[in-house]
Amino acid sequence: MQSAVLIPLATIAMVASAAPAAESAERDRTFFQSIEGDWAGPGEIVAGKYKGTKFTCSFSGSTPSKKLGMTLDGGCRVGLFMQKMSASVEKSGSAGYRGKFMDGAAGSGLDIISGNVVDRSKVVLAINRNQLRGVMQARLPDRNTMAVTVSVRVDETMVPVIGMNLKRVDPTTVGAVAPR
Repeated sequence: MQSAVLIPLATIAMVASAAPAAESAERDRTFFQSIEGDWAGPGEIVAGKYKGTKFTCSFSGSTPSKKLGMTLDGGCRVGLFMQKMSASVEKSGSAGYRGKFMDGAAGSGLDIISGNVVDRSKVVLAINRNQLRGVMQARLPDRNTMAVTVSVRVDETMVPVIGMNLKRVDPTTVGAVAPR
């Protein structure tokens, strides 16, 4: 009789512990799918040697078909100069998300060493390159707006360095004429 009661209780405990993980995965999937599509908008370097430098970016967001994660690929323009930019992250066990900004710390970029989707509208990713430590945050205040902030640690304080305000780009071709 006692084992008949323990089996249903064990089953309930297993289902209850799996529920938060399933909710978390669904929340993450919802966030990453909301990144899909084309984005464009202005940005500015708000601290450091190049403070005040304004630029314009265009990105295409996508998600991998079999894993949780995202890729933003495109570039930013300052005057006549274009710089290719990309960020890619995928779920990586207990560390949350791992990936690369640009070509990672082995190249001229940054490694994404951990991160989590905070809620359906925000992801925070830890970035690293040698002694440089910081965070990259993407926030979606609504379906068609994405704010990206990169902050670095200076002593014990996180200092915003780069900010971008992107808008979803309408994929509809303007001025298309139907053939006769």
